Amino acid sequence: MHVVVVESPAKAKTINKYLGHDYKVLASYGHVRDLPPKDGSVRPDEGFAMDWAIDERSERHLKEIVQALKGADALLLATDPDREGEAISWHVREVLESRNALAGKTVRRITFNAITRSAVEEALDNARDLDQPLVEAYLARRALDYLVGFTLSPVLWRKLPGSRSAGRVQSVALRLVCEREQEIERFVTREYWTVEALLATRAGVPFRARLTHLDGRKLDKFDLPDEATAQAAVRAIEAHPLGVVAVERKQAKRHPAAPFTTSTLQQEASRKLYFSARQTMTVAQKLYEGVDLGGETVGLITYMRTDGVSIAPEAIAATRALIGQEFGTSYLPDQPRLYKTRAKNAQEAHEAIRPTDVSRTPAAVAPYLTPEQRKLYELVWKRTVASQMASALLDQVAVDLANGQNSVTLRATGSVVRFDGFLKVYREDHDDRPDTPEGPSAEGDDDENRLLPPLEEGEAVERQNVVPSQHFTQPPPRYTEASLVKRMEELGIGRPSTYASILSVLQDREYVRLDNRRFVPEDRGRLVTTFLENFFARYVEYSFTADLENQLDEISDGKLGWRAVLEAFWRDFKAAVDGTQTLRVSEVLDALDAELGPHLFPPTPDGRDPRVCPSCNSGRLGLRIGKFGAFVGCSGYPECKFTRPLVSKGDGDGQGTGLEEGIKELGTAPDGEPVTLRKGPYGPYVQKGEAVKAEKGKKAVKPPRVSIPADWDATTVTLDTALKLLALPREVGEHPETKAMITAGIGRFGPYLKHGDVYKSLPKDEDVLNIGLNRAVTVLAEAGRGGRARQPARSLGDHPDDGKPVTMHDGRYGPYVQHGVLRATLPKGDDPAALTLDSALALLAAKAAKEGATGKATKTTKTTKTGKATKAKTEAGASDEAPAKKPATRRKKADASDATAAEGTAPADKPARKAPARRRKTAGDEET
Repeated sequence: MHVVVVESPAKAKTINKYLGHDYKVLASYGHVRDLPPKDGSVRPDEGFAMDWAIDERSERHLKEIVQALKGADALLLATDPDREGEAISWHVREVLESRNALAGKTVRRITFNAITRSAVEEALDNARDLDQPLVEAYLARRALDYLVGFTLSPVLWRKLPGSRSAGRVQSVALRLVCEREQEIERFVTREYWTVEALLATRAGVPFRARLTHLDGRKLDKFDLPDEATAQAAVRAIEAHPLGVVAVERKQAKRHPAAPFTTSTLQQEASRKLYFSARQTMTVAQKLYEGVDLGGETVGLITYMRTDGVSIAPEAIAATRALIGQEFGTSYLPDQPRLYKTRAKNAQEAHEAIRPTDVSRTPAAVAPYLTPEQRKLYELVWKRTVASQMASALLDQVAVDLANGQNSVTLRATGSVVRFDGFLKVYREDHDDRPDTPEGPSAEGDDDENRLLPPLEEGEAVERQNVVPSQHFTQPPPRYTEASLVKRMEELGIGRPSTYASILSVLQDREYVRLDNRRFVPEDRGRLVTTFLENFFARYVEYSFTADLENQLDEISDGKLGWRAVLEAFWRDFKAAVDGTQTLRVSEVLDALDAELGPHLFPPTPDGRDPRVCPSCNSGRLGLRIGKFGAFVGCSGYPECKFTRPLVSKGDGDGQGTGLEEGIKELGTAPDGEPVTLRKGPYGPYVQKGEAVKAEKGKKAVKPPRVSIPADWDATTVTLDTALKLLALPREVGEHPETKAMITAGIGRFGPYLKHGDVYKSLPKDEDVLNIGLNRAVTVLAEAGRGGRARQPARSLGDHPDDGKPVTMHDGRYGPYVQHGVLRATLPKGDDPAALTLDSALALLAAKAAKEGATGKATKTTKTTKTGKATKAKTEAGASDEAPAKKPATRRKKADASDATAAEGTAPADKPARKAPARRRKTAGDEET
C-alpha cells in the first residue's frame, strides 16, 4: 500500500478517484509547520538554525498520515510542483522521520502539472527524490522574510508610533505606490491645442485629418499653447484649398500573446473581469484542483503558479487540431508557435497556464462552474487557443494633405483589419489609461478600423469645417492591481506566486487603499516609506531587492549556498538596524517633516504661509507623533492645542476620521459640561465632561461617551448630533401589537433596536437617531434566523412557589419558557400561542428533574481570585436573546511572513491599550 500526500482535500478527493485500492491519498492542508511568531525562531549566530512549530490543526493531519503509514510500503509526496510545494514535502518528511514513521519505507517525490488521470499516472512513473536546492531556496527566503520582519518592524514601532510592519518585498511595493503619488502631486498641468479638419472627397465621402505642419515646420505637442495660436492655425488652413500630396499604404501584422503566466493571468483578470489578484488565484486554484463534471472530477487548468510561457507538445497539437476544425485552415499557421519567457528571473520551468483538455470548451463546462470559475476558465481557454492561431493582418493608410504653398500640412490615418486571425477568439485589453504621463493621446492615435475613402495623389478635397480643440496634460495614473503587478515583475521584485498576498498585506495594514480600482497610499504608508528611504535606503532599493531575488534563484539552481547568502545579508542589515539605536524620535520627525512638507502643507490659493497655525496665528505647523500615529500640530503646544489629521475626509481621501490626535471641542451641553469629539484606539467617539481621577477614598468617575457609528463621517458631527448620541438609548415608540416600548441605542456592536429582550442590529442605511416607529417595527420583524420574526417575551403568570414571573420567549432555536435562570424548550409541534401557565410549569418541572438526575444545577457558584462566590448561569440558562458578547480571544501574534509564506511582514501591530469595556470595536480599529 502507498500513502500519497497532497496539499488540499479537494486535490486528494480528485486524485483518489484516479488511483486504485493500493493507494491512500491524504491532505497536509498546506504547510504542516512554520516558524513561531516570536524572537529567536531564526538564530543567525548558530548558522541560521530555525525552530519550527506545528499548530494544533496540522497535528491532527500529521497523526492521520502517521496512522496510514503503519500498514504502508511507501510514502509519495505529491504536493504542488513549485518551490513552496517542495518545501511542504520536505516539512512532512522531516516530521515523519522524527517520529520514526518512515522506518523501512520508501519516500519519493512526484509532481504533476495538471490533475488529470494521465498526468497523475505519468507522475507515478517518474518519481524522484526531494530537490534539496529548491528546499534550501525556500529556507533562505523564509529566514530572510522572518529576519527583516522581526528586526525592522520593532524599529518602526519605537521610532514611528502608529506604524504596523515592514517587509522585505512589501515595503518595496509600497514605495512604488508612494512614488507614483509623489509624481502626481508634483505634476504641473500644461495646456495645449490641436486642430482637426473635416474634409470630403469629390464624391462627398467625409474623413478627418489633423494638422501636423504649420509654416513649413513640424508641430511639436506644445507648439499651439493657447487659443490664439490655434485660431491662427485655423485661419491658415482656411486660407487656401487643400489637396492630396502623398498616400502611403502598408500592411502590418499583429501577433497573438503567449499563454498565461501567473502575473499575466492576474493582470488580464484584473482588467477584463475586475478580479483582485487574490480572487484570481483562489478561483484558479479551484479550477486546477478539480471540478465535478457530471460525476467525474477533473482538473480543468494546469498549475497556476508559473513563470513559463511554453506548453507541452501534445497540448499544442490538440490546440492546432481544434483551430483547424472550428475556424478553418486559414486560421492555422504553418508551424506551431513556440514561446520563450522574457523574464530574466523565471524561477521554474513549468508550463504556462492552459486548459488540461482544450476540447472542453467554455460552453461545454459552463453548467458545472460558478460564474467566477466560468469567466476565468473562458479567459484561459481563449488565450491558449489564440496563442496558436494565425496573426491578424491590417491595412494601414496614411494620407498627407497640403495647400498650394505647403505652409500647412494635415495627415489622415486609417487602419482596417483585413484578416482577423487570432482576434476572432481573443483581444488583449489594456487599462483605461496606460502608465504614461499623458495616457492615450488626445489626438486619438488608435485608428484601428477607421476606414479612409480612396484617395490619390494630386486629388483636391473639399474643406467642410476646421475645429481647434483644447487639451491639458494629465498626471501619470495611479497603479491598478494589474499595472502594479506588471511593474513589480519588470523590476524583478517578488515572485508571481507572492503578488496576491503582498497586495493584500498592504491593504490589511492600511498602508494603501483601493479607490476606483487604483491604489492610493494612506499617510501611514507614506510615513513608513519615507522613514525607510531616509534610514534604510538600501533595503527599499529596487535593484537591491531584485538582486536578492536573483540570488535566491541561484540557490534553487544549486549555484549558491543558502547560508552564505544569509550571512552576507544579515551582516549589513544588522549593522544598519543597530545604527538606529541612538536615533531620536525628534530626528525622525525632522526628516519626515522636511520630506513630506510639500504634501502636508501645499501652497494656499491666497499665498498665505501654509505652515502658520490657523488657531493662534503665531505657531508653526509641523509633523507630530502621538500614541495613535502621526498628525499635524502647532509648535505653540501646550498653549495652542490646534491639531488636524494628515489628510482629512474633506480633503478627498474618503477614509479619514477628521481627527487624528488631540481633542476637538464641539460646544457646551445644557448642564455646562464641554462636549468633545475624540479619537480612541477603536475609532472616534463623543464625550461629555472630563474623567475624574480616583482619589483617596473616592472612585474614578468616567464621563459619558458614545462611539460614532462606523459608517458616519466624524468630521460632520456637530454639537446637536453629539448631544443626541449622548442621550441614547432613546424611546422610538410602543410596538402596535405587544404595546412594549421599542428603544434605539448604540452598543458594543454598533446601532441597535431593542424590543423586550429582542435585539436587532440596525442596517447601515438606517439612522439610529431618526428611525421611526413604523420602520423599527419592520426591522424587528426581520430579526431571527431565516427571516422568521422573533417575538418579545410574553408573561404567562407568576410561579406559585416564589411569585416570580414565568415567561415565554421566541429563541434562536425555537420557543422556550423561563423561570429565573431555568429554561425549558417547547416540544416540537406545540403551538406557543396556546401555551398556558400550567403547561409551562410542567415543562419547567421536568427540566429541573432532568438536570437534577444528571448532576446539573440550575445555579452554580464560581470562586473569584478574591475568594468571593458569584452566581453563574447554567449552560441551558445562558441567554441567547441579547446580542451575544464576543468571546475573548487571545490576540493572534502576526507571523513574520504572510500566511501563505509569500511575503515577509513583521508582527502586524504593537498591542494597543485596552479600551473601556463599553466601547465597541469597529471596522476602523487601530488594532484588532
